[in-house]
Amino acid sequence: MHNVLLTWSKRLLMSLGALLLLATLLFIGGNFWVLATTAAYIERQPQQCRPAEVGIVFGTSHWTRRGGRNPHFHARMRTAATLIEQSQVEHLLLSGDNRTQAYNEPRAMWRELYRRGVASEQLTMDFAGFSTYDTLARARDVFQLEKALLITQSWHLPRAVYIGRELGIDVTGCVADDPNVTVGWRLKLREWAARVATLGDLYVWGREPYFLGTPEPIELPRRAPIDLILPSLNERFAAP
Repeated sequence: MHNVLLTWSKRLLMSLGALLLLATLLFIGGNFWVLATTAAYIERQPQQCRPAEVGIVFGTSHWTRRGGRNPHFHARMRTAATLIEQSQVEHLLLSGDNRTQAYNEPRAMWRELYRRGVASEQLTMDFAGFSTYDTLARARDVFQLEKALLITQSWHLPRAVYIGRELGIDVTGCVADDPNVTVGWRLKLREWAARVATLGDLYVWGREPYFLGTPEPIELPRRAPIDLILPSLNERFAAP
């Protein structure tokens, strides 16, 4: 009897060890895959970010749990305002959590960007961006975006870009980091786990957004046709 229990104990430990090894390999492999396949679509400096008509700004709390200013929030707002100022994006989709009346990420982003000089007509709020996946699914299905520039921190962008491209949106990423902020290990670990969970969302259990609703396409100002612009430029620079 003792030998039988010992044998089963060894088998159990070996099985648990094999599962732990498999989980570790999936964890590392999943993170490596997301990072490797998105690196070419991410730029670290705003002036190098690829222009797009619409930029998507991901929501986060205006304040930290300790009551201080959230540097991640302000880095995103600063980068988004810079992209508008430099005409690298024409419009911003502000997507965040608004599950209660007391917590409204899109409204906080709107106020901060307006304070930074972004015109109200260049801002659209998405109140049902409860997660990165929800934000991008709604960008495609509700706001009818086929291309966008994603604006968030460097640790978040690989997952966001990966989701967007897997959903069929032509997305690139623009890093919104604060050089004075060090990312803690808890945040890094949570993001590593989120990348692996994203692969499950996309390929295993077929995640759906929490709320979609009816389409609300973002309408941008119409540009003059190129054949009308060129004659006027030729006239302007023509020799006297």
